[in-house]
Amino acid sequence: MKIFTKDTDYAIRALLLLSTDKDNFLSTKKISESLVIPYHFLRGVLGKLIQHGLIESKEGISGGVRIKKNPDEIRLTDLIKIYQGDFELSDCMFRNKICPNRRTCVLREEIKRIEKIVEKEFKKLTIGKLLEKVIG
Repeated sequence: MKIFTKDTDYAIRALLLLSTDKDNFLSTKKISESLVIPYHFLRGVLGKLIQHGLIESKEGISGGVRIKKNPDEIRLTDLIKIYQGDFELSDCMFRNKICPNRRTCVLREEIKRIEKIVEKEFKKLTIGKLLEKVIG
């Protein structure tokens, strides 16, 4: 089971890097090299962060991207929603068909209960809190 897709993982890593130098713009190429993320893939990830107002971009020689929002206000659940949609451990789907037992499934109720617990814990995690662990 994956909780984070590569997009979400790369976004978290990029935001952590950008948070260490909030005032300066970093090129996508430099971020790609520093984090060992494929450049073209990273461009798409950063594009969504720009669209959602978490980072800003600037063109030119001294351009690149930098964090726009306070790292303490960027929750991991925000990033999950941007890249993966609503937080779900199971979508009650099988081969793109809704499960016929969806309404009476006892497992589904337990999964929903666990999802609420996990989502609550992820809401507590912010880029700022992760950064504290990185910096020490």
